Amino acid sequence: MAQAILTITESAARRVKFLLEGRDKPSYGIRIGLRSKGCSGLSYTLEFADEVGPYDELIEAHDVKVLIDPKAVMFIMGSEMDYTEDKLSSGFVFKNPNEKGRCGCGESFHV
Repeated sequence: MAQAILTITESAARRVKFLLEGRDKPSYGIRIGLRSKGCSGLSYTLEFADEVGPYDELIEAHDVKVLIDPKAVMFIMGSEMDYTEDKLSSGFVFKNPNEKGRCGCGESFHV
């Protein structure tokens, strides 16, 4: 059985739906990518996706569509995307089995 590129929790899907519904124009879904940032090297990016790119990977879960930038696939293979809220913070959280370490502030990671 092939390993899933990304699993999406129900909490993350609810938040994605909320964000898409609040956008001023229709969207296909969201796109996850990576960029060089922080002291550990890589940081996740999320943006609205209006269309599917030619090499995007499509993940459909809990009635949401999440596109994975092709350059990010090998770095996030097997990850879980969640959304958490507590008294002091809220946001998307990625549980990535490929991470070898994170910077002290949690802003970036390396594989």
